Amino acid sequence: MADDKKDKKDKDAAKAAKPAKTPKAAAKPEGAAKSSKSRGDGSKVAIALSEGRPGVLGKKPRLREHYEQKVVKALMEKFTYRSAMQVPRFQKIVVNMGVGDAITDAKHMDAAVNELAQITGQKPSVRRARKSIANFKLREKLPIGCMVTLRGERMYEFFDRLISVAIPSMRDFRGLSPRSFDGRGNYTFGITEHNIFREIDIDKVMKLRGMDVTIVTSARTDEEGRELLKLMNMPFRQR
Repeated sequence: MADDKKDKKDKDAAKAAKPAKTPKAAAKPEGAAKSSKSRGDGSKVAIALSEGRPGVLGKKPRLREHYEQKVVKALMEKFTYRSAMQVPRFQKIVVNMGVGDAITDAKHMDAAVNELAQITGQKPSVRRARKSIANFKLREKLPIGCMVTLRGERMYEFFDRLISVAIPSMRDFRGLSPRSFDGRGNYTFGITEHNIFREIDIDKVMKLRGMDVTIVTSARTDEEGRELLKLMNMPFRQR
């Protein structure tokens, strides 16, 4: 018994003599490594700004500020709306480009999709034929055009470039017709040559193409929609 007690004391003394283990470094919180790598990406922000992407650095488009600060007030005074929520606004802009040449050569569709993406800053969706028409050598589901639907910040930025740069560049431009409304406050007009947009390099274009632009608003009548577009500086032809 005495020997057992002595052996136990020796073991306890040996344990006490061992140096204490150094604590392990605290584990990095999840995502810390990723966040450190993401630093120094100012070049990506610069590229986004140069490409005109919306939402960068949280800055509102110029025409959106114009709508909120001036247009809403003017429309409320003219149409006596009870609430600002009743004031007509832009909901979306649809840009549609027909590509009939794609029936015989798919390269025309690739070029049109690329050019419409440059113009709008958004990837287009391809439209396909709903049925076959033998006289036009058209088969069902064959690509015949492309379109883009713009909303939010990108919509306001596109509209700004449209009325400030592109439309005034039209040949012999004398103003857009103020009558091209659909009865529900939505406005559609055509562009005969898409090279009026500065994003297009005329030397690299396979063919000049036309497009239709539809501005969809929340207006209940054409009169309200027309007044909204006027206040947003749409270049209508004087009656």
